Amino acid sequence: MSSTSPSRKVAVIGGGILGVSTAVNLLRAGASVVLLTESGLTSEASGRSLSWLNSAGERSTPYHQLRMAGVDRYRTLFASDPSREWLQFGGGLMWNPAGQAGATAARHQYELDKGYDSKLLEPAEIASMAPGVDASAVPENAIFNPGEGWVSLPDLVEFLMAEFHELGGELVLNAGKASVVVEGGRAVGVQAASGAAHDADAVLVACGAATPSVVAPLGVDIPNGSPVSMLVITKPTDHGLAPVLNTPRAAVRPNPGNTLALDHDWYEESITEHADGTFSIPDDVVQELADEASKLIAGNPELKPASWKIGYKPIPGDGEPVFGELEKVPGCFVAFTHSGATLGLIAGELLAGEILTGARHPMLETFRPERFS
Repeated sequence: MSSTSPSRKVAVIGGGILGVSTAVNLLRAGASVVLLTESGLTSEASGRSLSWLNSAGERSTPYHQLRMAGVDRYRTLFASDPSREWLQFGGGLMWNPAGQAGATAARHQYELDKGYDSKLLEPAEIASMAPGVDASAVPENAIFNPGEGWVSLPDLVEFLMAEFHELGGELVLNAGKASVVVEGGRAVGVQAASGAAHDADAVLVACGAATPSVVAPLGVDIPNGSPVSMLVITKPTDHGLAPVLNTPRAAVRPNPGNTLALDHDWYEESITEHADGTFSIPDDVVQELADEASKLIAGNPELKPASWKIGYKPIPGDGEPVFGELEKVPGCFVAFTHSGATLGLIAGELLAGEILTGARHPMLETFRPERFS
């Protein structure tokens, strides 16, 4: 990337972790970057992500390898300052409903077989391995993955944007729904909802669940399996939780300010999408999620929701990430994935390299958008 001409200009659509990470890597290499957001930074999926850093469970080998590289980049960032409240590695703990101990053991064996750090624990072993967990909530057994962690994406984006501005990046907030400008079959820039145009040598579309709709007018079909989801942030409480919890009724992780972030999917049918694109959910359903989370924490502290955000969780139709240049529209790149948090740093690094050099990175080969053609 160091041989790239500094005059190369790239327009990035999307103010989440994928767009910001790629933009910063482009700027580091000497490119000129304009970053457009529909509203504010992390106003969509990156602002309501559980952001659990992991490669647990079953997935394809290329996807696992990419996620492991993603976790590695976070470990490098963590090592540079372990005191950061918004990036920590306290492991991950998961368990299945009662009666599924065999499924948990099978998952543990699968993880061991692929070299993933995995411990199968009895409830009595949990306290010493996973601080802050109420072991009585575990029905039979649980898997502890010591190498996992979590990140607060709004804080990470704020951290990266400081470098973005230092390196001379141009930020266009509240640009509305931007579109890719094509001339002669090639992407040559982007246009904001206001009509303002930004010329560029290359364009990256990284706007979460909206990515397929942005590239659809270009004749590119990327199946969209994005469901509606919610992230709840609790009021501060002295919880003592270290690991991320993935359990049958609540997913929980620590969050800056001694708060907790809560997520799951059982309440999706209670979410209403309104004609103006906003969402709502009954307050008692939000409190029910907080109550479920309380059962998992040592001492069962009373948890009160402080805020919650609802929107589409980006998931490509086949579940695998979509990264790289569009064959139909040279110069236009896409970044669309369910694992935006885990892949945020590595994807930005690899995509910036592809955009600036034209060389396709082998770790992204499985995830090209043309697989849907």
